Amino acid sequence: MKLLYITQRANEEGGVQRVLSIKTNYLIEKFGYEIAIVTQNKGNVNLFFEFNEKINFYDIELKGNKVFNLLRYKKELQKHIKQFQPDCIVVCDFALKSFSIPLLLDTKISIIFEAHGSKFNEYKVSHYFEFINELKYQYRNYCASKFSTFVALSKESLSEWNVNNAVIIPNPLWFQTDVLSDLKSKRVIAVARHSYEKGIDRLLKIWAFVSQKHSDWILEIYGKTDKNLELQNLAKKLNIEEKIVFLEPIKNIQNKYTEASILAMTSRNEALPMVLIEAMACGLPCIAYDCPVGPKAIIKDNENGFLIEDGNQNSFAEKLNLLIEDENLRIKMSQNAKSSVAKYDLDAIMKQWKNLFESIVKN
Repeated sequence: MKLLYITQRANEEGGVQRVLSIKTNYLIEKFGYEIAIVTQNKGNVNLFFEFNEKINFYDIELKGNKVFNLLRYKKELQKHIKQFQPDCIVVCDFALKSFSIPLLLDTKISIIFEAHGSKFNEYKVSHYFEFINELKYQYRNYCASKFSTFVALSKESLSEWNVNNAVIIPNPLWFQTDVLSDLKSKRVIAVARHSYEKGIDRLLKIWAFVSQKHSDWILEIYGKTDKNLELQNLAKKLNIEEKIVFLEPIKNIQNKYTEASILAMTSRNEALPMVLIEAMACGLPCIAYDCPVGPKAIIKDNENGFLIEDGNQNSFAEKLNLLIEDENLRIKMSQNAKSSVAKYDLDAIMKQWKNLFESIVKN
């Protein structure tokens, strides 16, 4: 079986890149698949996660105006497809041009789309052009129906899309561990890149309230920084710069989960956040906004964590204070968290992918 994956960047530190490395490595090592990955603008240079050395990487340089880029993108994709001759193509990218791939390519090869995001995903504030956003959402949905198969990560994710070509395959948990947090450390951890959709600005405002009551607790935020968002300046304005530590991404993040007692997530939208699954595997109770659409697929409110009405800052702070103050509650939720992620077993999920690929090629 030969698979061609299409993504923007394989060299970032995000969940999509980690999952891509896990799945492609597994497909090669366990099933003997041949894999190629197409990236953009040197998106295969200085890889953060480990990718199997047998993977063929192709890169497309896109510079200039959008129309020229789209034409070049189409031409280069066709070239790499002809060169690699895949049995199936898998798109792991949420850019509009990637949604357009079934319309761009002249091929009989089946094309799968992996929905690693909410249909309503936004990368920046755009209140003044809401009608443009609505057109974008409709276009995403239209294109989603044109793929051979649309893969959603959860029922909640699939509910956003009006498509008949869908299956549900969640992201797999990439590690197994018996080392759990003892829940005694006075640390709350967040793992997210500095971007609008990840909502770290919302978490800082919440922490400004929490730290007034629990000044001996620290918030650690692991993620690639973006100076344009000025999150460090916001922390200073909120007078919490001494209660927050901004840290760069690390590969073995599971070690940091076990050193914390709670995970907090304040994203504006998600798909199926690996951060929650990873943290729960390490025994952390999690608290997250009920944003579109990922957290509700993982967090069972009042069982393995707290699911907070999206944007309800007071409720989030209240529940976070409760977790900080009640160690017994943390222990109870920790036990439930650990057991609740068993369904993301790597072998079981990769078997689903194998069955999907083989059924598509057979038909």
